[in-house]
Amino acid sequence: MKKIIIALILGFSGMLSAQNSVTGIVTDNQNQPLPGVSVYASELHKGTTTDENGKYELKNLPNGNLRLSFSYVGYANQNKTIVKLVKENTLDIILLESILEMDEVVVSTPFKKLQSQNVMKIDHESIKTLQQKGTSTLIEGLATIPGVAQISTGTSIGKPVIRGLSGNRVLVYSQGVRIENQQFGDEHGLGLNDAGIESVEVIKGPASLLYGSDALGGVLYFNPEKFADAGDFKANFSQKYFTNTQGSNSSIGLKTSTENWKFLARGSFNTHSDYKIADGDRVTNSRYNETDFKTGIGYSNSTFSSVLRYNYNKLDIGIPEDGIAEQSSGKDTQFPRQGIFNHLFSLNNVIFFENSKLDVDLGYISNDRSEFEDSNDAALRMKLNTFNYNAKYHFPKFGKIEAILGVQGMHQTNKNSGEEYLIPNATTNDFGVFGTANYEWNNSVLQAGLRFDNRNITSESYGITGEEGSFEALDRSFDSFNASLGYKTKLAEPLTLRLNVASGFRAPNLAELTSNGVHEGTNRYEIGNSNLKTEQNVQTDLNLEYKNSHFEFFVNGFYNHVNNYIYTSPTGDVLDDNDVFAYVQDNAKLFGGEAGLHFHPHPLDWLHFETSFETVTGKKDNDDYLPLIPANNWNNTLRTEFSIKNWLREGYASINVSSTFDQENVSGFETASKGYTLVNLGFGGTVKLGKTAFDVNLNGNNLFDKKYIAHLSRLKTDGIPNIGRNIVLGVNFNL
Repeated sequence: MKKIIIALILGFSGMLSAQNSVTGIVTDNQNQPLPGVSVYASELHKGTTTDENGKYELKNLPNGNLRLSFSYVGYANQNKTIVKLVKENTLDIILLESILEMDEVVVSTPFKKLQSQNVMKIDHESIKTLQQKGTSTLIEGLATIPGVAQISTGTSIGKPVIRGLSGNRVLVYSQGVRIENQQFGDEHGLGLNDAGIESVEVIKGPASLLYGSDALGGVLYFNPEKFADAGDFKANFSQKYFTNTQGSNSSIGLKTSTENWKFLARGSFNTHSDYKIADGDRVTNSRYNETDFKTGIGYSNSTFSSVLRYNYNKLDIGIPEDGIAEQSSGKDTQFPRQGIFNHLFSLNNVIFFENSKLDVDLGYISNDRSEFEDSNDAALRMKLNTFNYNAKYHFPKFGKIEAILGVQGMHQTNKNSGEEYLIPNATTNDFGVFGTANYEWNNSVLQAGLRFDNRNITSESYGITGEEGSFEALDRSFDSFNASLGYKTKLAEPLTLRLNVASGFRAPNLAELTSNGVHEGTNRYEIGNSNLKTEQNVQTDLNLEYKNSHFEFFVNGFYNHVNNYIYTSPTGDVLDDNDVFAYVQDNAKLFGGEAGLHFHPHPLDWLHFETSFETVTGKKDNDDYLPLIPANNWNNTLRTEFSIKNWLREGYASINVSSTFDQENVSGFETASKGYTLVNLGFGGTVKLGKTAFDVNLNGNNLFDKKYIAHLSRLKTDGIPNIGRNIVLGVNFNL
């Protein structure tokens, strides 16, 4: 056991390497070789591309089974498994043309299949696609995915919302590790930078079976940037400019790999002034600055694959408190402001056996969050340190059945060192065990699983009982059993049906259990409830998909019943000139869905039309509406693809019209919101000037400078509009 641990951490077991290899030729259906096809083994973080003859080769491969994905622009992805590798293996692939969306490998679910093979409907978006929409932050890009929205504080702070659920009900994963950054706070944002992230996967619905507490509403799973192919060295530099905030986003990265070793590093800096609303005024102190650094090193041989990654993120965020006041284009934040330092370490390992494997993911996150009211002495400083582990054993495949047994856990400490305490010093311990199985036959798949979890929270007493900022000692334990059942089948060759029923849970967080006070960024005095029960839900999802070579249609419907839903409700009292809100519970239900189509008319290969509609309604048992439910949205995009002689390749131009409807279904302390329509333009491609080639994109967002206030904007109560017209110019050079 000691030798295995040392090998996992240091990777010094090259002497054990077997010389297993796989070679092959990738062709189209006319038997013509395809050069430049990406061949990738995700478990090894290892890949290559086909040469001019369509040939590829991967060396130093593990014993046992190996899954390879083949992807190429304009062709349907393929996911192939070689059973029981021998010394020399041959795998030839025929890729079929696909005009519509590529079928991606889904990493966030345990069996890592192509989306078309997956029982659950998972939305997969590349970060490059989101960036081409010209949004200034990662969360803004995510909010363009049907079923996903954001609770925003200006342009700097955004919290993800999945089908009406947010905060601790949405779990975020990066580098295979759950992100913990005090996400209970309304003004605590996502805390991730899109530099060094390859793609995102969105699970819309309870994923507690896979991830435990806090995945009751869904999961955002960010896949990190891939390493270079074996033998390659790559470097790139990108720069963006944002006219509205006079903002700049710079990023530089490099990566290299050998047959066994791989390394990458990327640094970025993001700075923005106060944003302008439609009439040209700036929202005072909505500016922010961000520094981000990511690096990783990996090693793989015939026995195991191990990748160590590190992410440092520093945020300096102004809190817009005075609305439209002092006008400035400066970038140094004023008071009140937040200072956030985040360190994320992850160690992702796969140990290969003859017919099975063991995944072991270890993570450590140090989150240091300070809030400054009127000086550089932190009024509030919270240090959250989290260690988590996730181990999954993949049993040998038995006929058509695949099975996984897993354990997960977390140890977390929260310490205060500022003048004020928002939540007490506390320790949280999680432990969970689960099993899931996947059975395939003909054109159908059945997947089922069971899980048990325990969360224990202990906190220290602080202050004088009854006074603001005081806390009584807490010792609570929460248990939960959960299950899921999913079925996928092809009703006809182009028509797929998915039906999933899953339960989920969320233990109350520290703020809900212990809050007793008010702090910067909020306009209310919050009182916790130490007797809160665990939230428990059951959600039913129905998905229908129709695909042929020129037309794609989907419709998703869901019904989510939540027992003991936790929310804040005004008590009618006033303390320290702030309205008092108490945490209470009631049963609730959320229902709605998404629908969309993608039309690519023949023979107009250069034209695409996409449209989608999303809706969600949230109610308590007494039919009162739940708070913070996003308004209905209808999104339409017309996109063309083209090339201009030899100087512009993979060019595109798009016009997007996004219509958000009135939101009148509001809770007792919310106000209704008016609808609005935004028009966005995009243009880009790869420019080649002589021997120099670079990517360029130009976007015009809110092109007609529409003045509007989003329903989930936290500045809405002060009547402060969202961002006005924003022109974004971006370039990317491969050095």
